[in-house]
This record gives sequence, structure tokens and C-alpha cells, in this order.
Amino acid sequence: MDPENRAIQHIVETAKVPSFSSYEERLHPYIKNIFNAVAGAESIEVEGNNLVYRLEGTGDRTIALTAHLDKINHYGVDAPDELPVHKTEAFIEGAMDDCAGLGIILAVAEAARYHSFPNLLFFFSEMEEKKGLKDHPELLKKRGEGYESGMGARRISRQCLELGIIPDEIITVDTTPLFKGKQGIALYSNHWELNDINPSPALKQQTENIKQRLKAIHPDIKFDNNTNDYLHYGEIFNQSGKYTVPSVALEPAIFPYHQKGERVFIDDIKRVLQILMTWLSKTA
Repeated sequence: MDPENRAIQHIVETAKVPSFSSYEERLHPYIKNIFNAVAGAESIEVEGNNLVYRLEGTGDRTIALTAHLDKINHYGVDAPDELPVHKTEAFIEGAMDDCAGLGIILAVAEAARYHSFPNLLFFFSEMEEKKGLKDHPELLKKRGEGYESGMGARRISRQCLELGIIPDEIITVDTTPLFKGKQGIALYSNHWELNDINPSPALKQQTENIKQRLKAIHPDIKFDNNTNDYLHYGEIFNQSGKYTVPSVALEPAIFPYHQKGERVFIDDIKRVLQILMTWLSKTA
């Protein structure tokens, strides 16, 4: 099983599904089928349209990999039952936010049995996007009432804390608009600049260590920051001060951004997957 080809296949297949904000359950059958075939994968119940899986690995460390399930509805009330996807040798075009991240971490889950990886958690969150909620709440269930951006990541984090499931590191895989049509990979890391926590020296030092270790794997990685679920994971897991849980986001380029016909480069997808596989192999 070639993880690169599987990641691309997962991206294409999940991009077809109209799992718009508040309708994330439309992707659940696909994800559940994947994890039903992953030996040893354990499902953890979480409120709402979220999915969490745990996979035992090697050693004592636990790494959480995350991606959000919801897409922005660019089609309105006439959205098709299957969204358009176009793949070439260079790129995949369609609803890439965040099918790119979703496909990558699904491929990691499938590959785990063949590698010495640490213990893994997989967080699949609802309602990451705020654009649809802000601009077209009438397209959401209940016209958006009771929904808020980031609610899925917060629900997952709180449930894990309640169960005593505390990852040592969290890596969110989403997409970045920073490269404006060119290839590239970004790392978002200083979540405390954009959320409501006062970072401890230990959190800042551990985050810096992750940045430098990832840069050693991929020297061209671009350090920056932006809003996505990694902020919520970083906030909820660290806000009590009881735990130190670095949260970063690893992001392939996307263009255009938050529009129809988003493209991600296949080379970037492969690089992000390779970075994660190398990272996990070195962490175990």
C-alpha cells in the first residue's frame, strides 16, 4: 500500500462529498470504513459531528493528528450531491479545504501498521470554518443557530481532557493561502498570539523545539501564523496549566482560497505526508 497514492485517492474521494458546515456526518461513512480496516483502531465517542480514533503504537508518547471535516458551501441551495473534483499530474482541484489534510492523515492511519510510530490519536472536527456561518447562515442546519466556528475542536479537546487522554503533541493538517498560487509548506505554531492563553515557558520551549525539528526535516518550511483549529486545541489543552501540549499546524499551499476550484499541488501533498511519516518515525 503506497501512502502517497492513498493520500491522493482519499483527497479526491472526500472532496466529492458535500460535507458542508453542520453536515459533516456525510463524510462519516468514508472515514469509518477506513478505520474499520485499520487493525487496532479504537473509536472514542465525542459530542456532535466529530470523530476521534486512537491507535496504539510504540513507546509512551502520543501524537494527535487532526483535520476538519466541514467544507464551505460555495454552491448555495443548489449544491450537487457530488462535488466536482479534477486531478492532473500537478494538482488536485476541488473542495481542498480541508480534504487535503483529511486525506493525508487517513493515509498515515493506514500506513501505521507498517511502521514504528508512537501512539496516535486522530481528531476529525466539525465546524472549523466561520465563513459560511458568517456570510450564509441560512445554508447551515437550524440557520446556524447554536453553531460556532471551532466548536468541534473544542468539543474534542474537552472530551479528551475529561477522559484523561492527553496527547504529547498535536499536529493539525490544513491548507495555507500564504503562497498565493505557488508551491510551499507552512508551519503555524505560536497559537497564543491568536487565542486567549498565556503560554508557559515550557509550552514556548517545546513549541520552538518542534519548529526546529520540523525545519531540520524540511528546511524550506515557512514559519507563519493564521487561524484554524490548531488554535482551539492549543487553548483548551493548555488553559488550565496542568498540561503542556504543543499544538502546531502543518499546511500545504492552496489557491484560490475559500472559493470554488481550490487547488493543491500533488508535490506539496507528498511532501507533507513525508514530513509526517519522518516525524512519527523519529518520535517513536
